[in-house]
Amino acid sequence: MELSIIIPAYNEASRLPNTLEKIVLYLREKGASFELIVVDDGSKDNTAEIVLQTSKQYPETRLVRSERNYGKGYAVRKGVLEAEGEYILFTDSDLSTPITELPSLWHALTEEGFDIAIGSRGVPEAHILVCQPWYRSIFGQFYPFFVHLLVMNDFCDTQCGFKLFRRNAAYRLFSLLKTKGFSFDVEILLRAKTSGYRVKEVPVVWSNSRESKVVLWRDPFRMLKELILINLRLK
Repeated sequence: MELSIIIPAYNEASRLPNTLEKIVLYLREKGASFELIVVDDGSKDNTAEIVLQTSKQYPETRLVRSERNYGKGYAVRKGVLEAEGEYILFTDSDLSTPITELPSLWHALTEEGFDIAIGSRGVPEAHILVCQPWYRSIFGQFYPFFVHLLVMNDFCDTQCGFKLFRRNAAYRLFSLLKTKGFSFDVEILLRAKTSGYRVKEVPVVWSNSRESKVVLWRDPFRMLKELILINLRLK
């Protein structure tokens, strides 16, 4: 198995059919040997049923399911540890970064020798097609400040949901992951840094999704708490 793609999903029944079709058809056209793992993180809609139906048409797709909602970090970890590919990508169900951006990350690993390639909206060459609304943009500016203050300042953008790993790096890092929520990327990147893995920040095309799962009155406080815990555990 050449590539495993992990999609964490919570109440994503409406978006998944289009997303899964785009990914499968793109990778089939490229001639890739791949699997597509959707991790249903305790959805209350029919996300699981949609994935099972899709797997009949696209057998590369399979479902991994949690009985209740634990968080994005937990879901990605669960998918990574189920993966069989030599390279492991996780991406968001809304495809804010389109699957067509994969070659840039792939090149960083297979041609440049990096262990991890992370999609980034923060480097100059990144292309933002649809910007966040102002109220989300404010949070998007404050969060990196706290990442840099509390954890590390090595990366412009830790939160873009499009990251590619060599298998051994992914297994080692995600087996140690403690953060279950949205800040899991920060813990993974800090662990990668302290473990000596080579990480490249790659500019990508990105579009804001109006159906973001980040709840502004609740999740920023949870994410800040997660950053503090990461600091206490690993710094």
